[in-house]
Amino acid sequence: MPTNILMPALSPTMEKGNLAKWLKKEGDKVKAGDVLAEIETDKATMEYEAIDDGVIAKILVPEGTADIAVNQPIAVLAAEGEDVKAAASAAGVAAAAKPAAPSAPHPAPAAPPSPKTGRDEQAAAPQSPSPPSGRVASASEPGGVVAPTNGQAGRIFASPLARRLANAAGIEIGRIAGTGPHGRVIARDVEAAKSGAAALRAPTAAGIVPLQAPTDDKIRALFEPGSYEIVPHDSIRKIIAQRLVLAKQTIPHYYLTVTCTIDKLLAAREDINMTAPAGADGKPAWKLSVNDFVIKALALALIKIPDANVTWTETGMLKHKHADIGVAVAIPGGLITPVIRKAETKSLTVISHEMKDYAARARTRRLKPQEYQGGSSAISNLGMFGVEEFAAVINPPHATIVAVGTGEQRAVVRDGKIVIATQMKATLSADHRAVDGALGAQLMGAFKHYIESPVAMIV
Repeated sequence: MPTNILMPALSPTMEKGNLAKWLKKEGDKVKAGDVLAEIETDKATMEYEAIDDGVIAKILVPEGTADIAVNQPIAVLAAEGEDVKAAASAAGVAAAAKPAAPSAPHPAPAAPPSPKTGRDEQAAAPQSPSPPSGRVASASEPGGVVAPTNGQAGRIFASPLARRLANAAGIEIGRIAGTGPHGRVIARDVEAAKSGAAALRAPTAAGIVPLQAPTDDKIRALFEPGSYEIVPHDSIRKIIAQRLVLAKQTIPHYYLTVTCTIDKLLAAREDINMTAPAGADGKPAWKLSVNDFVIKALALALIKIPDANVTWTETGMLKHKHADIGVAVAIPGGLITPVIRKAETKSLTVISHEMKDYAARARTRRLKPQEYQGGSSAISNLGMFGVEEFAAVINPPHATIVAVGTGEQRAVVRDGKIVIATQMKATLSADHRAVDGALGAQLMGAFKHYIESPVAMIV
C-alpha cells in the first residue's frame, strides 16, 4: 500500500516550511535513513530523511514551493514490490479529487431554521450597510469578515436573534466572528461559538473599539505610485515579526542600564590572545572577543543570582540549574539566536570556538533546532556597529536579555581627578512577571562585577 510522505514538523513552533530541494526523483529507490529533500524552516535548512524503504512513486510538491503546511503530503512512497505506476496514478487521482482551497472562508451551512429564525435573519440582512469603499471587504483584510467591528463608527452588526442567543450564552457579541452579509453576526455564528467550533476574539473593554492596523492598500495609498517597490516577506521575516509582536504584547518589559569600565577586560583579552599557540594552519588557536567575556559574565551572574535565572509559565516558574545563553546573530533577512549551553561551566576559549562555529553555520542556515531553541537568557551586542546604548526585545521563553553597546573612552572622575576610562553600557530588558526590579538590579550588579573584574571569571 502506498504511503504519503508528509511535510515534517522540524521544530515545535513550525507551522509551515519551504521545500528547498528534492534529493530524490520519481522512480528512485530509497531506504530508511536516506535523505529525501532539504526543508527550509523559519531558522534553518534541514535534511529530511526517509523512515521507510520503498520507491518514490509520485512527487506531489515541486522543489522551490513555499509555505507548505506541516503534515501536508509532499510525495508518495510505494512499498517494495508494489506497482509504482498504480501508486502514482492513485496519488494523481486523489490530488485531482481534492478541492482547491477557497480564497476566502465560506460560511458553514446552517441547520434548517425555524420559521422565526428565517424571518429574523432575512429581515436583518437588507439593513447591513456596505463598507465605505463601496465593495465587500475580503476576509484577509482587517475590514473584512474577521474584523472586531463590522460596521461604521465601530458598531457591531448582528441580527436580533444572534444578540439574544449571545446574551443568553453570556458571550460578548463583539467577540464572535460574523459570517453573514458584510460580516454580520447571525444565529449560526453564536451556535458555533457556543460549541467551540469557532474561536472567540480576545475580550475588549466595554464600549472601547480596538484599534486595527491599516491595510496594505491604505498604507500604499500614502505614497506616490512608482515611488517604491514591494519586496515580499520571506518566512524568516514573517516569523520574526510574529514573535516580536507576541513578545511586546504578552511580556511586560522594563529596562535597567549599567555602565561598565572595561579597561581590565581589554587588557586581559589582549594577554590571553597573545598566549594563543599556533594551530595547524599557522593561525592562533584562539582569538577572544569582548562578546565572549560578556557571555561568560552573564552566565556567571545568573548562577550567582539564581532567582533571575528563570522562565515564566502560567502554572509555575521554571528555575534553571544552568545558564544557557542565547546570542543574537545577524543573518541575511533577519537574525537567529544560537544557544551556548551551560556557559558558566565553559572556558572563554571554548565559548569563543562555539560562537564562531554557530555564527558561521547560522549564516548558511545549517543550525539544528536544538542549537537555537530554549535558553535561559540572551545577549544582543551592537557595539561593533558603534551603537552606544539600546534596549532589546525579550525573546520567549527567556525572561531577560542584555543589550550591549560599544566600548569607548570617556572622561570620568576617579578619586577627585579626571581620568580616561574605556566604558561600555549594558541594558537589561526583563519580564516583570518573573524578575522584579530589585532582582534585575542584583543581576546587573553581578554582571557589572564580572565585566570589571575579568579575573573573577577564571578563578
